[in-house]
Amino acid sequence: MYLDSAKKEEIFGKYGQSTTDTGSAESQIALFSYRIAHLTEHMKKNRKDHSTERALTGLVGKRRALLNYLKSRDINRYRAIIKALGLRK
Repeated sequence: MYLDSAKKEEIFGKYGQSTTDTGSAESQIALFSYRIAHLTEHMKKNRKDHSTERALTGLVGKRRALLNYLKSRDINRYRAIIKALGLRK
């Protein structure tokens, strides 16, 4: 499995406030980014997998919504997570 509990704790520890911080916008954005990267690699190998393509589009939309929320609430946190993850925008 590509995303086990140890990997989740690592992501939450790095981008969240603690290893059990699953609710903050930063930790969710980081988790979505990891999943998006994994699905993007899958789509490069399997171009005709339309169900995965739809799931990938949904994840990108969820991440975008969280980023918009964070941008409207606290611009400094938004800029920090964008820089940490290397996202465009």
